[in-house]
Amino acid sequence: MLGLKPRHAPRITEVSFIDVSHAGSSYRVLLKRVATARRFTLRVRAATRDVILTMPPRSSLISAKTFAERHAAWIGARLDRLPAPKHFGAGEHVPLRGTLHKIVHRPAVRGTVWIEPAKTPDTVPLLCVSGEAPHLPRRVHDYLVREAKRDIEHAVMRHSAKIGVSPRKITLRDTTSRWGSCSSTGSLNFSWRLIMAPGFVLNYLAAHEVAHLMHMDHSPPFWKVASKLTPDVDRAEAWLKANGTSLLRFSPPG
Repeated sequence: MLGLKPRHAPRITEVSFIDVSHAGSSYRVLLKRVATARRFTLRVRAATRDVILTMPPRSSLISAKTFAERHAAWIGARLDRLPAPKHFGAGEHVPLRGTLHKIVHRPAVRGTVWIEPAKTPDTVPLLCVSGEAPHLPRRVHDYLVREAKRDIEHAVMRHSAKIGVSPRKITLRDTTSRWGSCSSTGSLNFSWRLIMAPGFVLNYLAAHEVAHLMHMDHSPPFWKVASKLTPDVDRAEAWLKANGTSLLRFSPPG
């Protein structure tokens, strides 16, 4: 992420993006005016493979374009380093609770999606999918969402009971910037992609958001509650920092 304090100037026009070029390549940069922003900030999102330029509300389009063009090489380098996207197709490998599974199409078998354990130490478990081939990616995605919902709800209820709180509701979303959140009304939101992470990571994120039901900040009292709920705070944070982007490679069916 790159940032620079801008020179304030009247807006020339309202646009949603600008295009910049470097070394023969062109990059589209999405513009996002934020009332609290005090400088230009560039961010490359791994999940959507796009570029966001956050800018103060009164900064000019010319200044924004100048800033983006100055960092076009950085944009290109960051985009080139992104891992290639993966899809839920037959033969692909997808992590489930931290363990890689191979997606296998079983059209002649009744059922929707099921797991078959690895047969030998040098193979991986199978994620088997029945039905017609065009429906396979959607069925894999739906299965992962169902499993995530079950695991997250169980973890949230367990942690909530420990400290005597109750969430208003629990929602799963395809978020790309946060793994979880807690609203001021007590609603908890989570990324369904957490089902691909090891169990201790999902458990930590559930504990993290439940702790926000008592403290809506990241103050010492908040971390005291989170640490009371799970011993894996540092371990899970380290795992997400090192591996979280890899979960964003997987693209749900359009």
